[in-house]
Parts: sequence; structure tokens; C-alpha cells
Amino acid sequence: MHELAITQRISEVAIRHAQENNATRVTDLYLVLGDLSSVVDDSVQFYWDIVTEGTLCEGATLHFKRIPAELRCKDCEHTYTLTNGKLSLCPQCESANIEVRQGKEFQLESINIE
Repeated sequence: MHELAITQRISEVAIRHAQENNATRVTDLYLVLGDLSSVVDDSVQFYWDIVTEGTLCEGATLHFKRIPAELRCKDCEHTYTLTNGKLSLCPQCESANIEVRQGKEFQLESINIE
């Protein structure tokens, strides 16, 4: 359900930027989401149509780009990409002492306006 609040915030940011640039409408928004982010694309898309009705963002297309999770072992310095969707031991030394280097992202990368 947190996607509703996230979607509302995205629309607020897009509308503010559109107004600051005297735009007549927002056409596209490009979102970056890490694979470990808890944001569900389909839920954001569902709420988008509801929260943007009657605004400068109505009818705008959302584009989602997923960023794979990258982990680094703090013991052996091995960097690897998460492939099965679950955090796991280091494949090189089997240490559990790992850090997430990327994959938690959620950001609005760009907005197209008219």
C-alpha cells in the first residue's frame, strides 16, 4: 500500500517541475528501481492513473528501469550480482559479511514535458 504515497509524491514532484517550466502537460516519467527496492511497478502504474486524473500528469507514461542488486563481500572483497532474488552468502568465500552496493534505488530520473 506504500506505493500509493510514493505515486502521489512522484506526481507532486512532476507537477511542480512542469509548472516551474510553464509546461502544458507531462508526457513521460522515467523511474529507476533497484531489484531490492520494495516498490512494485504494477502498483505504481495502477495508482498513477488515479492520482493524476485532472492534473498536468494525466495520461503521462511511466517508464521503469530496474537496477540489479550488486553485493560486495567485506571479507574477500568479491563483488557479485544477485541472481536468484535472495540475499546469499558470498559465492567465493561463503562469508555472510556482505554489503549491498546497489539495488535499493528508487528515484525519478527524468521528466518529459510539453
